[in-house]
Amino acid sequence: MTHPANPRRWGALAALVLAALTLGFDITILNVALPTMAGDLSAGTSALQWIVNAYILVLAGLILTCGALGDRYGRKRLLIVGLALFAAASAAATWTTSVEVLIAARAVMGLGGAMIMPVAFAVLPALFPPAERGKAVALVVLGTGLGIPLGPLIGGYLLENFWWGSIFLINLPMAAIAILAIAVLMPENRDPHPARPDLPGALLSTAGLVALVYGIIEAPGRGWSDPLVLGALAVAAVLLAAFVTFELRTAEPMIELRLFGRAQFLWASVAGVLVTFGLLGMLFVMPQYLQLVKGHDAFGTGLRLLPLIGGLVVGAPAGERLAARTRYRIPVTAGLLILAGGLALGATTDVDTGYGFIAGWMAAVGLGIGLALSPAMDAVLGALPPERAGAGTAITMTLRQVGGALGVALLGSLLAKGYTDRVDVTGLPAPAADAACESLAAALAAAARLGEPALAASAQSAYLHGMTIVLYTTAAIAVLSALLTAALLPGRPHSAEDTTPEHADQPLVAPGGTATPAGETTTPIG
Repeated sequence: MTHPANPRRWGALAALVLAALTLGFDITILNVALPTMAGDLSAGTSALQWIVNAYILVLAGLILTCGALGDRYGRKRLLIVGLALFAAASAAATWTTSVEVLIAARAVMGLGGAMIMPVAFAVLPALFPPAERGKAVALVVLGTGLGIPLGPLIGGYLLENFWWGSIFLINLPMAAIAILAIAVLMPENRDPHPARPDLPGALLSTAGLVALVYGIIEAPGRGWSDPLVLGALAVAAVLLAAFVTFELRTAEPMIELRLFGRAQFLWASVAGVLVTFGLLGMLFVMPQYLQLVKGHDAFGTGLRLLPLIGGLVVGAPAGERLAARTRYRIPVTAGLLILAGGLALGATTDVDTGYGFIAGWMAAVGLGIGLALSPAMDAVLGALPPERAGAGTAITMTLRQVGGALGVALLGSLLAKGYTDRVDVTGLPAPAADAACESLAAALAAAARLGEPALAASAQSAYLHGMTIVLYTTAAIAVLSALLTAALLPGRPHSAEDTTPEHADQPLVAPGGTATPAGETTTPIG
């Protein structure tokens, strides 16, 4: 079935890109401000961790539920509510002088983000015909991708010229413009035949995902064998197993887990997770390298991440065009291979490497990410019935959030092991030696305090060793992902002339019923 194109669709898309950009740079902008906030708010390490993690925990825990709510109650409505919550919480964070209020505000920002993130993609099939959807997906992906490296740049500028609250204040005009544009330009759309609310599924998924992400976040600092970490992961396993069992047995599930039976949805989702893993691997190590090894400030570090943005700007539309002419697997596989090559080149970076080389391999990383991620997300949307696009997209977004948290934890453990194995603390006083083994920043502070340039050189060399391990690991995972995608990702975008629904040949099996076309259900007899 075809629908007339919405004449306001491109204006609505601009609002979605703005919302995605806001969420994107909020992921990284906070990290630049943490040292300043620690002093102004008298916040200890634990408080700073909760300022970061409150957002992540709520976001990861509620994406599935919010995606399903958008399908049921209206995606436009949920977008506006999410942006309003995000803006209100940003305003509270801007002016507070209390650590507790800031943590609570960050949690509410996570709730707003959980409403915005899946719905921003889920509305695209309703706004755009299949022939245009790939271009729309590329632009939303570009908005999110641009925001992540822009975070340190914008944050560095704001901190040099204003107070730390300005990193939250900047969200207000962006959210206000997005709300106004969405209210005026975007039609409401929802599942015309929504299932009944699935309260047990919502509670089990939220509690299970919060426990899982909390355990993953705590693991690098406490150790994977710590009782709290093991307990959180065990609780998560039980709750998520109960969620899967319940969703597969209930007649009206919140999330249709049988979507994983569609190869296009499954492998496009996996590709999206692993592309994100490669991006996080680079962003995990490069800001510290640029600041603590090369000596740049926060704003200078952000400027030097711009080649990543350049690669994304070229790669995202190129991936959409290549997928339209060939198949999804071609740009996704090519992008993953380019990503792997860029990361492998980055692993050869040392203390004396010139910026031209660094800019080149970061641009390659951005090109690979853009080339792979846009068609992967379009493939996910192409495998979904439009009326369940919110819940289906939420599955992919949740996988990316959990995979990102797990990736940072694992890569953090690799970096820490590579660093501590190489840093030389021979002859140092015990407190200084312990501090130097904790992190590069602590080692440089100890070296400056003790007048030990040899310690600084050793710590920087040790950090580079850990960075090499991280980048080679992410490169290897990108190669494996490329091989899986080349072999297993099916499908291609539909042309303007093709009026067959993309998911028509991908049946779902209703609980207790028979295979049906997507978007329809059967009632079991008896």
